[in-house]
Amino acid sequence: MQLDRFNALVRDLESGKVRVAEKINGEWKVNSWVKEVILEGFRYGRLADMSQGQFSFYDKDTLPARKFAMEDGVRIVPGGSAVRTGAYLAPSVIVMPPSYINIGAYVDADTMIDSHALVGSCAQVGKHVHLSAASQLGGVLEPVGALPVIIEDNVFIGGNCGIYEGTIVKESAVIATGVIINSSTAIYDATTGKYIRANESGQMIVPEGAVVVAGSRPVTRGPGAEAGIHVYTPVIVKYRDAKTAASVVLEDILR
Repeated sequence: MQLDRFNALVRDLESGKVRVAEKINGEWKVNSWVKEVILEGFRYGRLADMSQGQFSFYDKDTLPARKFAMEDGVRIVPGGSAVRTGAYLAPSVIVMPPSYINIGAYVDADTMIDSHALVGSCAQVGKHVHLSAASQLGGVLEPVGALPVIIEDNVFIGGNCGIYEGTIVKESAVIATGVIINSSTAIYDATTGKYIRANESGQMIVPEGAVVVAGSRPVTRGPGAEAGIHVYTPVIVKYRDAKTAASVVLEDILR
């Protein structure tokens, strides 16, 4: 019975009928029951041989790679990418090789997942997002009540970035190359002189249109201060304007 429930959920996730998290009245809410059923799939699956050619693969038989058809309208460029069962990719999504998209992920229309990029379990990615090469969206499967990483529409994430621990990146934000954002590292807003910290629920929220770069701040007390030590700090240097938008536009011909 549990496997029947899991298999039905996988179908609904892959069709986009069900999502791990949804925006309701302007606020993101997690569907905890979806995570619970996904975990059942891990629990009741048995190790199976999924080897292909000379490459050996062994995983739970409930969690194979997802198969696509031409009518799905998803461009998966040859070269070693994998999409796990239970992930939704909208028509017009592009996946460059090699990339990995895990179960429960939702990737909306006109989004590009670039080479060596990871969309972790349950991560929610909006429309017209560019996840650049070697960037990672962390998986948040447990605890079941925790929001996953959420990337809203029209966000640009530069190469070698890491977005973790249920961070929410609001619409039209730009995350510059090499930025790491999680729930424990405060973001300094250089336009206001204030720090942005995780909210009561533990989510770090990157404001709409924020342009975030990698920075640092000095340690102010103890031996670290005396030694001139700095700690990593993401910095909002400005909010997105027409010039910024033009610099991150993808050429339509690539789509």
